[in-house]
Amino acid sequence: MSPRRADTGGRIDRLRTIRFTFDGAPYTGHVGDTLASALLANGVTLFGRSFKYHRPRGLLAAGVEEPNALVTVLRGDVREPNIPATMVEIYDGLVAVSQNRSPSLAWDIGALNQLGGKILSAGFYYKTFMGPAIGPMKGTRFWMFCEHFIRRAAGLGKAGTAPDPARYERMNAFCDVLVVGSGPAGLMAAKAAADQGARVILADLEARFGGSANWSGETIDGAPGADWAGRIVGQLEGNDNVRLLPRTTVWGYYDGNTLAALERVTEHKEVPAKGEPRQRYWAIRAKTVVLATGSFERPLVFPGNDRPGVMLAHAAERYANEYGVLPGERIALFTNNDSAYRSAVALKRAGAAVVAIVDVRSDVSNEMSRLASEAEAELLAGHAVVATEGGKALTGLKVQRFDLMSGALSGDERSIHADCLAMSGGWSPTIHLASQAGAKAEWDPARQAFLPPQPTQRWIGCGAFTGSFSTAEAIAEGRAAGLQAAGGTTSSALLPIVEATPGDPDPAPVFEIKAKGKSFVDFQHDVTAEDVRLAHREGFVSVEHLKRYTTLGMATDQGKNSNVPGLAIMAEALGKPIPEVGTTRFRPPYTAVSIGSLAAERFGDLKPERLTPMHDWHIDNGATMYSAGLWYRPMIYGLPGETVEQAYVREAKATRESAGIVDVSTLGKIAVQGPDAAEFLDRVYTNMFSTLAVGKARYGLMLREDGLAFDDGTTWRLGEQDFLMTTTTANAGKVMQHLEYFLDVIWPELKVTVTSVTDEWAGAAIGGPKARAILAACVTGTAVDNATLPFMGIVHGEIAGVPVMICRLSFSGEMAFEVYSGAGYGTRVWEALIEAGKPFGLVTYGLEALGTMRIEKGHVTGAEIDGRTTARDLHLDWMLSKKKPFIGSAMMDREGLIAPDRLELVGLIALDNRALNGGGHIVEELDEANPHDSIGHITACCYSPALGKYIALALVKGGKARHGTRAFVSDPLRNRFGPIEIVPNHFYDPDGSRMHG
Repeated sequence: MSPRRADTGGRIDRLRTIRFTFDGAPYTGHVGDTLASALLANGVTLFGRSFKYHRPRGLLAAGVEEPNALVTVLRGDVREPNIPATMVEIYDGLVAVSQNRSPSLAWDIGALNQLGGKILSAGFYYKTFMGPAIGPMKGTRFWMFCEHFIRRAAGLGKAGTAPDPARYERMNAFCDVLVVGSGPAGLMAAKAAADQGARVILADLEARFGGSANWSGETIDGAPGADWAGRIVGQLEGNDNVRLLPRTTVWGYYDGNTLAALERVTEHKEVPAKGEPRQRYWAIRAKTVVLATGSFERPLVFPGNDRPGVMLAHAAERYANEYGVLPGERIALFTNNDSAYRSAVALKRAGAAVVAIVDVRSDVSNEMSRLASEAEAELLAGHAVVATEGGKALTGLKVQRFDLMSGALSGDERSIHADCLAMSGGWSPTIHLASQAGAKAEWDPARQAFLPPQPTQRWIGCGAFTGSFSTAEAIAEGRAAGLQAAGGTTSSALLPIVEATPGDPDPAPVFEIKAKGKSFVDFQHDVTAEDVRLAHREGFVSVEHLKRYTTLGMATDQGKNSNVPGLAIMAEALGKPIPEVGTTRFRPPYTAVSIGSLAAERFGDLKPERLTPMHDWHIDNGATMYSAGLWYRPMIYGLPGETVEQAYVREAKATRESAGIVDVSTLGKIAVQGPDAAEFLDRVYTNMFSTLAVGKARYGLMLREDGLAFDDGTTWRLGEQDFLMTTTTANAGKVMQHLEYFLDVIWPELKVTVTSVTDEWAGAAIGGPKARAILAACVTGTAVDNATLPFMGIVHGEIAGVPVMICRLSFSGEMAFEVYSGAGYGTRVWEALIEAGKPFGLVTYGLEALGTMRIEKGHVTGAEIDGRTTARDLHLDWMLSKKKPFIGSAMMDREGLIAPDRLELVGLIALDNRALNGGGHIVEELDEANPHDSIGHITACCYSPALGKYIALALVKGGKARHGTRAFVSDPLRNRFGPIEIVPNHFYDPDGSRMHG
């Protein structure tokens, strides 16, 4: 038998042994054990090291709120750090290691930090690493020197770098009632709602439904609580309208009663079954939510409260009753409320010696005195624990008389030999999801806890979540909540009868025992009571500032244990009541959520992949694809042995000599419709669109409100009240937001609707001297001659029997046409155009050739419209209407935006016939050893087949005045220096004769 495994009791399967390792040492446990309970059964008391001082830490809790016993689980080369040992279900072959220690958990050199004393107090990094005013380390240099070492010390567990081979899933679920939490309240709520015929989802983060019924030792309807819970779960499993989700943490509550949940599907298995994911992400949309999330027991703050062997009283009780593990042989309890007495009796029945119950209250009820006697414990009423003894394990504690009213200690200290101290500082309802749903928590002076806010969404609370801590109250509230959530009124069934240990759940208002020594509030981040008072002395009086300055509540447990004690100490320092000081708002996620689960089936992608309708054709025909924004687009259609430069030069040259075709489906496309559509466009664009004739398109420029250039594109007038706006690929989403904002907020009186139709249209741009002849060979239903389809004209026809819309416009500088069809017919139209172009030498070209031709023509894109340039900087001031106001017109003439030395768009020619690089600086005098005095930078560059030279577009101070002058490119990062000539940005066909011909 293991050193601390009780001979009987618990809900583990003692006949099935599991073997695992922790820090390389082999251990055994049983089915039903967590890593925490199995190690505790093997006599392990040291589980981890604290973040700052590297103090030895043992188990504090038995559930998700555990702040100390964090481990890294290894599966081959994949490592997952910072998992509470209390939430790891053991399985054969489990490999776990401790964290934040070197060289070992038992002997950690980082423990020397404890010698730092007040130097490492709250906010030490803000004060310590500021550089001096003078000297070589002045300013931020000292911080930059220290940063490397600080980052090495940061964090707890070490993240892995090996690819995760696991599979993840995501699911959408809809239900009438979502019940979060499966304790007695949650089980009754789920059953009541299911009996009414509602579609119910019951989710609980534990592996076993039942909550406190599994370990409280209470009797419900004449059966042990765990058996009663199992019977209710069995009834729920038999209902077709109920979905049970064990091992599922509901971690986020969002608008519209949408909740996010994470199911741990196979983390408790040595080998997943075929097709099983590691985790499953659930998006649950519920008509009504029942929150039965229970409560957390709070620790007390006193010197030495972090020593291994000091834990929460309910955790000690749970280890004994649920796992059959004694947390110690000689156990003392320290409390400010009645609940610890039940724990004392349970521990005694499990076989432990309960040596003392230390209660800060001098007036203890007769019933509690009886329970102390039943536990054969010495009752020290009106006393407090003032110190603990031991190193990596508790060996004893010291107590002293305590005055509840004044908080004063008196009399001599008394030593008590114990290897476990179970403490109870009251209970805090788990209101995280309710807080996320909206509204402010409400303080209850009797419970000395924050209770849930008034609902702002459709949720109903029950049980300990609402401050009703008895099982009988929880069952009654759970049934009422389930009935209300399902739209029912009454139930004829009798409520279960509960036989439980009596006790008053209201604690004495004692959070801290002020005695000599470090008293910890946040165990993981080593935040002490004195740190909280220091923050107050240094002026951090807001709870939000307190949190960030001390890091209180910023650990992986997110303050589940420490928030209320920390706020109480802060309130005392301020001389204010706790509700006036307030509390921080809880934000999702409730517990850590893996990125893999959020990505689910798209695991491995950093962002979505958008594919054009012709994507498969591009792949099948040798295109080299790359990401452009969120889209995958062809870069080149390379021939065997070609470099990227050779390929795009060939494609661009062939397009200018005959014809080329490019996929432009990715351009943003927005339908702007309604009686005021033309007026709206006049306000959005710098130039006029109300005068645009039906069947014509016009190039437009948008400014931001501050007068800087925002986006450009063409807009087509398809009808009197019907426009199709095109945007740059990268800015499609931003432009849509821009339009919606002005319609919803600034001009709600305009009768206009805007609809994103980007994915509805497939687009192909065909350009070059023979482009019109190719269209004429395959388009039916309309002519495409110059009279029918002039520059910026629009016609409708068919290609291969597919309706198409064609606009004559050009981005390449050649005569060109954009052909749009329904997305589902994109490939068919694309192939028909290519077939028609074969006799004319038509080539397909990618983004590199497209960029080359636009640079030769001098057109601007996002590289030049970079959020800092104006229309005048880009030589687009001819588009600024003087007949009307528009977005940005009030701000575009500010002094700084019309200064003569602003960066202006120019062209560059490399005089040394070497490639240029985007981002390279332009200088008037070349100094390779000490580059300085930049007058601008390169925005886009290429080899120009039309000019036979390396060229670029650039933004240069006073650019137009520098045409015809020489300067230098200075690019020290890529060791590129050389002479250039500054020329106009229109390298090719500046008069537009080829485009208009």
